[in-house]
Amino acid sequence: MTIRVGLAAILGMVLLAGGAVAAQERGRVTDLPLPRFVSLKSSEGNVRRGPGLSHRIDWVFKRRNMPLQITAEYGHWRRVQDRDGAGGWMHYSLLSGVRTVLVEAEDVALYRSPSAESRIMARAERGVIARLGECNPDWCRIVAQGQKGWVPKAVLWGVSPDDLRQ
Repeated sequence: MTIRVGLAAILGMVLLAGGAVAAQERGRVTDLPLPRFVSLKSSEGNVRRGPGLSHRIDWVFKRRNMPLQITAEYGHWRRVQDRDGAGGWMHYSLLSGVRTVLVEAEDVALYRSPSAESRIMARAERGVIARLGECNPDWCRIVAQGQKGWVPKAVLWGVSPDDLRQ
């Protein structure tokens, strides 16, 4: 009997520990998952050293719809980073929940369906920003400059490997 109770207690601790690891961190302000992807709403966005107007501007992001990753929240400020890990604090009004991605491979085919065996509808060059659509475990549907198609998730920045979207 004690062996069963001991095994049950150990199993319970393992499940609790696994649940704690699996639980995703949430933002203190929005209660949304952290990290998460967003996009730059405007054509320019100041990136500050800290969360507030009194902090120095380190640089300015200048690509409208550029995907960014939010890693922290403080009041109306969000700590963001780009695909290179460069970032800082931006006011939330400069960010949009519209999901976009950045094509990271040199010449990416956009397929009619989520299969490399399907017809190629268009091609995208490295650095193209596209609107993110549906995603399955390996593929995402994107729209870039009026062209639509499915691309392997691995060639995109702005989507997590475990992102599933309908």
